[in-house]
Amino acid sequence: MKKLIETIRNIWNIVDLRERLLVTLGILAIYRFGSFVVIPGVDPAQLSALQDQTADGLLGLLNMFTGGAFSQASIFALGIMPYISASIVVQLLGMAVPYFQKLQKKKSQIFMMLKKKILK
Repeated sequence: MKKLIETIRNIWNIVDLRERLLVTLGILAIYRFGSFVVIPGVDPAQLSALQDQTADGLLGLLNMFTGGAFSQASIFALGIMPYISASIVVQLLGMAVPYFQKLQKKKSQIFMMLKKKILK
């Protein structure tokens, strides 16, 4: 036990390891907080009743894979799907709305500038 405490002290004394450890703990804290934030417009009581009815079925399996976040209707239970949906909508708007076309061109120009700076 004494050696474990000494190892933790050594890790804390190294600046790079301390920063990485704090970033990791911060990300874990944000994820744990986000798993308790309920999706707007969802009634958790009705979702709980639905889960009780289908605990052994597909929703029970989905809840297991999300670590229980689905049964609480949390923001992080959504995964990456909102980002993908928003990306598709913006690309479609880029074809129809001139303002979004300008934004897409500006984005590609900025990306090319960054790529040139990184490769130099």
